[in-house]
Amino acid sequence: MTPPVTATPTAAALRALHHDRRPERPLVLPGPWDAASAKVFADAGFPALATPSAGVAASLGHEDGRTPPDEMFAAIARIVRAVPDLPVSADVEAGYGLSAKELVARLAEAGAVGCNLEDSDHATGVLRDPRRQADWLAEVRAEAGDALVINARIDTFLQGVEGTEEAILRGRLYAEAGADCVYPILAPPPLLAELAAGIGLPVNAVRTPDGPSPQELGTLGASRITFGPGLQRQAMAAVKEMAERLREAD
Repeated sequence: MTPPVTATPTAAALRALHHDRRPERPLVLPGPWDAASAKVFADAGFPALATPSAGVAASLGHEDGRTPPDEMFAAIARIVRAVPDLPVSADVEAGYGLSAKELVARLAEAGAVGCNLEDSDHATGVLRDPRRQADWLAEVRAEAGDALVINARIDTFLQGVEGTEEAILRGRLYAEAGADCVYPILAPPPLLAELAAGIGLPVNAVRTPDGPSPQELGTLGASRITFGPGLQRQAMAAVKEMAERLREAD
């Protein structure tokens, strides 16, 4: 019997998932940190996945922001291979100093059809000039065409810039450069609707352990929900509890 033919996940499929969603039903993208966790999330029925750079770093024994690019892209490739029917977006931090051409090629080689690109330097915490960042995003878009969903991370709230003015300025520039969605990481949930209206793209919100649920974030204005390294840390906390119980029983 001939096995059924499955379509290769595409950026178009991932892009479509961001639109025409009810406020209480945002796109929820779990963050796998390895192939095994990706398979668990796929088996649970999620339509797409988004890798967290910090979670992947921890699984590889690195500090956040210190993963060698070759190791990060290899980990992304393993995750993609584990879930051949799902589109995967990859957190590639600030692009590892790669040119737009090199970055797009590495993502395509790994099989990712989306990516996060942040606008601050991880080591120094300095925000990049928004127009230079927009120019770079435009280069990535030109190289990738429609074959990549670009989630432009806005780090103003992460870096202590209060209010929405700077975030909206950056978001509009990134939208003009060809970003598909924006990720104002750690934006206060009550500001999500203002950010979405001001920027005009789907907004990604991060679900924190003590924050609103994904559904609540959706009603507040987020179209896409990710978890950063939160799910990996919860999983490791469960492993720690199991280890402690085993030790006590020894």
